[in-house]
Order: sequence, then structure tokens, then C-alpha cells
Amino acid sequence: MLIDEAKCRNNIRQMKAKADAASVLYRPHFKTHQSGLIGEWFRESGTTAITVSSLSMARYFADHGWNDITIAFPVNPLELEGICSLVEKISLNILVESVDVIGQIEQHVHGATQRIGVFIKIDVGAGRTGILMSDTASVIALASAINNSPSLLLKGLLAHAGHTYKAKGRQAIEQIVSTAVAGMNHLRKAIGNEKLILSWGDTPSCSMATNLDGFDEWRPGNFVFYDVMQYHIGSCSLDQVAVAMACPVVAVHPARNQAVIYGGAIHFSKELIRADNAFELFGYVVRINDQGWSTPLSGAWLGSLSQEHGIVNLPADVCHKLKPGDILGILPIHSCLAVSAMRNLSSVTGLAIPCMK
Repeated sequence: MLIDEAKCRNNIRQMKAKADAASVLYRPHFKTHQSGLIGEWFRESGTTAITVSSLSMARYFADHGWNDITIAFPVNPLELEGICSLVEKISLNILVESVDVIGQIEQHVHGATQRIGVFIKIDVGAGRTGILMSDTASVIALASAINNSPSLLLKGLLAHAGHTYKAKGRQAIEQIVSTAVAGMNHLRKAIGNEKLILSWGDTPSCSMATNLDGFDEWRPGNFVFYDVMQYHIGSCSLDQVAVAMACPVVAVHPARNQAVIYGGAIHFSKELIRADNAFELFGYVVRINDQGWSTPLSGAWLGSLSQEHGIVNLPADVCHKLKPGDILGILPIHSCLAVSAMRNLSSVTGLAIPCMK
């Protein structure tokens, strides 16, 4: 997996500048790159607080000098011992959505010298995790349980608008944002603490929306690399996609204008989008060159994945010139999943980029 450092750093700077202009706390999600080195590029841009998606990821970045971390995944009670150990070393925030979990946390953190920061997960329409934004009573009850705990500190309300990935255009995304701002502000007032942080995170809205100033904290992650999915949503241009997979050609079938690459689901995941004519699209095809890679080849796409195989559809003139051993580049549909699958990154100049194993 190749990383274009210049594009990556520019994406970091642009999002940081947008957050600074909105006067919000910038807490980018590091699950996309999972790299201590790329984390340093964020630090150089002025980033001081981060988001991760697991306890192991929190430990990894704590070992790389990050001391203000939110685990933006509902707390796993089976990991409470590890959470209590880490909170003694850094400022750590966890995510809860159930009163039942509070009692389990108390059993483990009793006697701890540091309080654990807690965010309440709010479902603003994505339908994955969290208390429904309309369920004021449950949010108030959970906030009360946290406030009554001597070991916990209620920091705020946290939402991830995953449904922006399916929204049609900027206007639809901004409507999602407006609804969430109103609903989360209502919940904060109902709890009775105007100092609670309203934390928001998803790349489409943080990239495209202009009405995010109702939140106090942004947690986008995918923007560091972007990908073909974000391009189709409208979050970025193709010039901003900072990651490409270099895949060897292992077979060429000119009769059907297809090539087979060593690049399958174990490298990309099975994430896809249905493009303009409803065909399945797993990635765009590019030429790898000394500067990184070309613009996508017209009429070429990664159209099928099995475990190790990828089937690339190509124009006849391109297909007939290919031979086994050639390298094709693929811009992935979902860079977060591709990085997690690969965990073997290199800059376009050949610099190894270590990441979490």
C-alpha cells in the first residue's frame, strides 16, 4: 500500500484549518492510518487530542506520546482492567450507552487515582449504536448514573453520523447536521449542564458541511487518505486521494479484456459501491509511476474480488499490452478497511511507514 505523503499532509492541514476556523476541538480519528509516523504528521500540524476505536489502539498511540485519547467505541466490559490501567497513565475517555455498564465499570475502577472521562453515545440516525436522540429520558438517566459515580466524569455527548455516507449531496448532509445539532443541544439542556462537549465525527460532513459550528469537537478520520467512496460522495477530489495499492498482474485474458491481480478481499476488504450504471465497483485503476500514480485509467475498474484474486476490467488497448509481472495501482473504495487489512505501508518514495500490528 502506497501513501502519498504530500497529499496526506495537505489533507491534514486543510481539515485542521477548517476546525480552527470553526473554533472547535480537533480530535481526529486515527483508526484510518493506525501509524505512529503519520500520527507525527498530525502532531506537527498542531493536533493534541485524538480518537481511536479500540483499547489496543489507545495503548499503541499512548506509547507514541499521545496523552489525550477518546476510545469512540462502546466500552467493552471485558477490557475494563486494561482501561483502568491506561487511565492511570493518560487522560482517557470512554463511550457508554447503558446504565448497566456503569455498575460494571465501578467494580473495576474502585480506588483508582484518576477519573475516567465518559461520553454518552447518541444515535442521530445511523442506527448502529447509541441512545436514540429522541429518547431524552434514557439520556438523562444515564447522565445521572455517571454523575453519581465517584470514578467517572461526564464529558459530553458523542455522535457519529454514519448515514452521511448514504446521503445524496451536500444539502442532504447539511440537513443531517442541522437535525443533529438541534437534537444534541436539546439533550444537553435537558441534562442541565451547558459545559458538556458535543462531539461529532464523520468525514463527509466534516469535509462538505458549512454548518458544523453547533458542535464543540470534530472527530473525522478517513480524510487523511480519502478514497473512491469519499470521491463519489463528494467529500474530496481524486487529487486528494492519498493512498493506492500496488498489485502485481498474475494473469491476462485479452479475450474478455480482463486481468487478474494479486489483490483480493484479504487486502481490500469486500467494501464496494454501485457506480453510475449500478455495476459493482471495488476500486479505480491507476498507473504507478515515480511520482506516485496517474489519474484513473478511463474505462478501467476493479470489478470483482475473491480471497486473493482481483478481477480488473480494462479497455482492449490497455489489456493487450499487459503481461504477468506488471504492476497496476488500485485506488481503494474504503481506505480505512484496506489499511487495516494490509498493515504494510510505504511512501511513494520508498519510506516504510510503520503501523499498528
